[in-house]
Amino acid sequence: MLCNVAAVSVSSWIAENFLTSPQLSTLSLGNILASLLVALGCSLVIYFVYRLFYRGVVYNDNFNLLMILVALVTSFIIMTISSNLVLSLGMVGALSIVRFRAAVKDPLDVGFLFWAIAVGLTAGARLYLPAIIATLFVALVYILMTVLRKNKTCYLLILRYTAAAEEVVSGQLASISYRLKNKTCTDQMTELTLQVKVKNNDAQILERFQTLDGVKSVTLLEYAGDYAS
Repeated sequence: MLCNVAAVSVSSWIAENFLTSPQLSTLSLGNILASLLVALGCSLVIYFVYRLFYRGVVYNDNFNLLMILVALVTSFIIMTISSNLVLSLGMVGALSIVRFRAAVKDPLDVGFLFWAIAVGLTAGARLYLPAIIATLFVALVYILMTVLRKNKTCYLLILRYTAAAEEVVSGQLASISYRLKNKTCTDQMTELTLQVKVKNNDAQILERFQTLDGVKSVTLLEYAGDYAS
């Protein structure tokens, strides 16, 4: 009899202190909407920062939309697991079997994903002020660094010319600062891939080589550090 009473008491204590939390009683419709709206607002800031200041070769709008979804989904996951211990353990077990196989080509995209996850975590935990302030601060830092990088950007200069133009091309290259990335030579053609720096998107470097006899093509590509020969 005494053991049964003790077991019931222990079960009641566990249910009151672990299976539910005080946050569950305050998880009203208004709080849920507030968390989701803060997550949405902060993720929209991420969306427009990524869209307007993207520095890669090809902009992917699907990836940008994914960050909004990540922030919102993370937000209501945090709201769910913070209100019930059993649900939190089950959620951890369910998420542990999920595998993502989509390759992230730009390392900077990983930072944006972590940014979206952090927004969802703070908004779901109802830390609205830290979520808003941190989002604006990170956005300001990223925009500032992007603007500073715009003044002098690295490009790949790809030259294809005949063997007869070797001397004149070398003479033009002596007047610019470059780094050799790749050189391919055949019996009749030479292809050079050079890393150069161009200020304020000035493409006059193309005109220097286009007018040379024996130069077949000149290509200038923005270089983001992911070139593979």
